[in-house]
Amino acid sequence: MTLSRRKFLVKGSLSLAGTMLLSNQLFAAHTAGSAMVGIQLYSVRDEMKADPLGTLKQLAAMGYKNVEHANYVDRKFYGYSATEFRKVLDDLGLKMPSGHTVMADKHWDNAAKDFSDSWKQTVEDAAVCGQKYVISPWLDENLRKNYDDLLGFLDIFNKSGELCQKSGMKFGYHNHDFEFKYSLNGKKIYDIILEHTDPKLVIQQMDIGNMYGAGGRALDILKKHPGRFESMHVKDEIKSAAKGEMDSEYESTILGKGILPVKHIVDLFKKSGGTTEFIIEQESYQGKTPLECSKEDLKIMKSWGY
Repeated sequence: MTLSRRKFLVKGSLSLAGTMLLSNQLFAAHTAGSAMVGIQLYSVRDEMKADPLGTLKQLAAMGYKNVEHANYVDRKFYGYSATEFRKVLDDLGLKMPSGHTVMADKHWDNAAKDFSDSWKQTVEDAAVCGQKYVISPWLDENLRKNYDDLLGFLDIFNKSGELCQKSGMKFGYHNHDFEFKYSLNGKKIYDIILEHTDPKLVIQQMDIGNMYGAGGRALDILKKHPGRFESMHVKDEIKSAAKGEMDSEYESTILGKGILPVKHIVDLFKKSGGTTEFIIEQESYQGKTPLECSKEDLKIMKSWGY
């Protein structure tokens, strides 16, 4: 996820609302050992902005069955209300097991010891759309400068898990690179997050590409924390020709074309990581169109048996 995507998502968490609906039954057909492959719609962000319905139709025609949103603004997903977007997905034979909406400190009222209406509405609308996970893909800088402040917000993560659980969902967190660059009290931020969140309430969605430039290695983390990663962003990386907004030396590429042992990682996480959700995300395209890359990425995942 690039800096521009973070801005995109933070803006998308400003004003939210909805109606609550249990979603567990929608996923009853998937056993603990099964794998669901989907696409993060940020991979086709410009196409979704210009023509969300047409883009979803193309993804469904490619063979995608699951999508993950990265746009929720003013109670709308890509311009549709929760009920409308659910119908769009249903009509195309698509499900949306998860979605990205940033949870910030403004979403918790410390005096009232309760979540803001906007965050409650985020959860409600996620349930209407049939989500299984409500995933926050960012941690504001002010929440990761002080160890005690971080622990306090991780407790709110657990409370968000309790809130999501009432609607048959789980709360989740999606990593970037800073969790592996920086430490507090002698521990990497990612280790602190894993140690102080309840796995029954807060799932970890591991982005195997974001961490690479900061020294994070998915297989090393799996050894330390087996069974903690219900969801994964499947991504490959190559050396970047030009540093972007994140000043990263790497950028994403078509699966199997980069330097990560993606198939090996995916196979091991399915075996011992507790991972059942494999979500393709590609943010850089090396001269191809995003839709061309999305089609090729899915073909490769299928060739790997997913």
